[in-house]
Amino acid sequence: MTYCVGLRVQEGLVLLADTQTNAGLDNVSRFTKLFTFEKPGERVMTLLTAGNLSITQGVIARLRYGIQRGAQDPSHPTIMSVESLFEVAQLVGAEMRRMQDENRESIVNQGTSADASILLAGQRKGGKHRLFLIYSAGNFIQATDDTPYFQLGEHKYGKPILDRIITPKSSIEECMKAVCISMDSTIRSNLSVGMPLDLAVIEKDAIAFRTRKRIEKDDPRFAAISESWAKALRKGFEELPNLQED
Repeated sequence: MTYCVGLRVQEGLVLLADTQTNAGLDNVSRFTKLFTFEKPGERVMTLLTAGNLSITQGVIARLRYGIQRGAQDPSHPTIMSVESLFEVAQLVGAEMRRMQDENRESIVNQGTSADASILLAGQRKGGKHRLFLIYSAGNFIQATDDTPYFQLGEHKYGKPILDRIITPKSSIEECMKAVCISMDSTIRSNLSVGMPLDLAVIEKDAIAFRTRKRIEKDDPRFAAISESWAKALRKGFEELPNLQED
């Protein structure tokens, strides 16, 4: 399985994805699920993927091929040339539909799910920073102030911290800590999600990545956040009032 999370707040975008893929207890692999595209000063984007790996890898490959084709033929629309992030979401959705139309029947006939989903986050010069959730059918929705984050995959373990902490006014630093805690909670409760992790941070109007890094299992900062959160939870639990009086 997979866990990916994307936050859109007033200060920018914070994205985090695990790299573990599980096709059975004896078939665990690592695959990148966070992909970045950047033309500094013009546009910056991140795609996070979950679901059937052949479908999502096919979508990414076709988007990259489209960029190469667009370099030779400027009239060909690509995710690096269209005028808005909404149009980028349309292109990603179209490639998702194409992959589903070509492969879904044969995949399902083999007893495997063909479902997949993608988070698109980014900003184009002159536009707003935006976050989209694109479904298997190619349709999509956009994050708003009422719903400032999206999750893919094994989302239930990491959702409570986001619901309690994240608001549109949350700072980038708070968001980075929140996604790490959300991921740590998921890793602790689900063996199909695991390290290393890929992190991307885009500050509003910077039109470039502030952070784009891999967090390995022995990363000291991630370990410190994990342990501090565990201690805070234990301390908070111990301080809860008893349900009944003694």
